[in-house]
Amino acid sequence: MTLDDWVALAMMWWRGRGRRAIASWLSDPHGAARLGTASDTTLRAVAAAIAPALATSGRLADARTRAQAALAAARAGRIAAVPWSDCRYPALLAAIPDPPPVLWLRGDPAALDGPAVAVVGSRAGTLYACEVSGTLGADLASRGVTVVSGLARGVDSAAHRGVLGVDGRTIAVLGSGVDVVYPSEHAALAGGIARRGLLVSEFPPGTTPRRAHFPMRNRLISGLSRAVVVVEASERSGSLITARLALEQGRDVMAVPGNVLSGRNRGAHALLRDGARIVETADDVVEELGFAAAAACRETGGAASPRAGGASEASDPILCHMDAGEVYEIDDLAARSGLDSAALLAGLTDLELQGRVARAGAGRFVRAGMVT
Repeated sequence: MTLDDWVALAMMWWRGRGRRAIASWLSDPHGAARLGTASDTTLRAVAAAIAPALATSGRLADARTRAQAALAAARAGRIAAVPWSDCRYPALLAAIPDPPPVLWLRGDPAALDGPAVAVVGSRAGTLYACEVSGTLGADLASRGVTVVSGLARGVDSAAHRGVLGVDGRTIAVLGSGVDVVYPSEHAALAGGIARRGLLVSEFPPGTTPRRAHFPMRNRLISGLSRAVVVVEASERSGSLITARLALEQGRDVMAVPGNVLSGRNRGAHALLRDGARIVETADDVVEELGFAAAAACRETGGAASPRAGGASEASDPILCHMDAGEVYEIDDLAARSGLDSAALLAGLTDLELQGRVARAGAGRFVRAGMVT
């Protein structure tokens, strides 16, 4: 399909038309990979394969009209549209149960490369929570980790500012178009992120924020990340939605302990009681996830080295199942290696950082060559 086709499909998706059917199709390693990346496959054929109701002339025409308007706005605003079939589409996000058909990007797409951790928390964060979030963001960025958050007031914005303060990379996932900043007082912050990081949304340019958009964007925050760190959250905090989605996606969930007297961190404390890793410093995160090699690479400016132990081609549980030049889908590698999705995606991320595998499209990998 062409980019126009993918954007038209996304128009059917984000307005709820056939959302479940499209999500199921994108999650099917055979359906989407076979039909969606074929250049001679028409949007009508794909829509009919997903759900016949999507292929009516009226729906297709409406979707195409809105797609053309969105792409025109994107070109005018220097916004990139990255479809699911594009090799720039993040592999971690492509593997979640309901990846968006198209990502809209404003900033540096390279921010999607490398290890990422989400830092989220209360919009009405205490001074303590915001200080912790800013420090955590800065320290993670200094260790070569991209920090993902939601540009919200409180903890989220503090994490972004902490990263920018050390010239690190941060990704803000919006519940609006990437050209519509919410809250409006974060316009300058969003501009800084776009210059040194990335603004991401599944909603086309010009989309205004709506209440229903924010739970949807939370799955992207966790989907782009290897782990979610909750800094401060009440029992009804939206951050707990992100944590739940992270667990469903096979991500790690961590939490920062807080004041037990105020009651403003009961949600995070509940996560800790349920087994979330306690986070006091950035070292707790990078050690838990095995990001030490990536941090060393960023600090020295050299190539990333394998994790401690230096697994060889034959002993690595993923590489030993990959032949040079062959393209493998995640489900195929999971079946071959016996690894669950979380362990497999973590291993593939490390191997990609080491230059031992490369992405060949969304959710597909190829071995980059023999390591001597």
